[in-house]
Amino acid sequence: MKISAMLNYSGDIKRSAKELAELENAGLDLIWVAEAYGFDSVSVMGYLAALTTKVEIGSAILPIYSRTPTLIGMTAAGLDAMTDGRFHLGLGASGPQVIEGFHGVPYTDPLGRTREIIEVCRELWKREAPLEHHGKHYDIPLPADRASVPPKALKIIQHPVRSDIPTWIAAIGEKNVELTAEVANGWIPILFVPEKAHLVWGKSLEAGKAKRAPELGPLQITAGGILSIGEGEDVTKLRELGRSMVALYVGGMGAKGKNFYNTLACRYGYEAEAAEIQDLYLSGKKKEAEALVPEELLELTSLCGSPSYIAERVAAFKEAGVTHLQVAPVPVGGKTGPQLVSELKEILG
Repeated sequence: MKISAMLNYSGDIKRSAKELAELENAGLDLIWVAEAYGFDSVSVMGYLAALTTKVEIGSAILPIYSRTPTLIGMTAAGLDAMTDGRFHLGLGASGPQVIEGFHGVPYTDPLGRTREIIEVCRELWKREAPLEHHGKHYDIPLPADRASVPPKALKIIQHPVRSDIPTWIAAIGEKNVELTAEVANGWIPILFVPEKAHLVWGKSLEAGKAKRAPELGPLQITAGGILSIGEGEDVTKLRELGRSMVALYVGGMGAKGKNFYNTLACRYGYEAEAAEIQDLYLSGKKKEAEALVPEELLELTSLCGSPSYIAERVAAFKEAGVTHLQVAPVPVGGKTGPQLVSELKEILG
């Protein structure tokens, strides 16, 4: 099992990038870079590529609506070249609030668009022929009746370092998870409870894997949570740091009836709590919403406790198919983030 982490993108990006060098030396295998509605992630990943030599760098995620499929493929090829083959392309649909509210683009058919984008990227990276794709959403090159000049298919100028860059999809909906298991190299879920994952996503994963091409290999999964290793309440209480994030996603990431994370909490069995959290959060009562986040959910989506407890949680994630244990190190008792990663590396063996 590898260790991955999400770069802190809400604060000082340059400081987070410098800290990454220490995490890299401690054994971190993969750093994910989000975009959301802050700085674009591509410039940040290019900066990280220049500061590191071993850690793999992944987008988590590049939204599928804010770039053309060809640009996504070009960007992935460029980052893969800058990192000497260390790049992972993480794609996702984001949500209507960001895509329509921030980008001003209609949030339509995310599954169909995702499938076509991956098809375009893989053809572009192979560079076997000029790029052509004629699908429901993307027509490359434009047909003559829509083009201002005679259409001509082109190849990417440079030769990509790899003809098949690992491609991940961020997904929690049933159909999206099925698509992920069918066409992607890896899956990026959120609020992943290893003991309940098969109940929520089992059928979707099996349906997708039944159509999966053998050359894709086993589906990789990145999931985990807050990491703190040590004895006593000072360590276990750090799970509470997840309250605000869970409340934000379950309560505030979308309107009623259009919140994927709220639906996920319901599928985990927290229907009553999810409804109350959303009502409170949308009415501006954020602290009250946070107080209703189930402690069980916080524990099962984190890694806070003694080394033996962490080993048990690692085993649960591994049993659920997780290949990249995603952690957010929280120092306590004088330990640093890199020290926590080193300790985790020892537990993983």
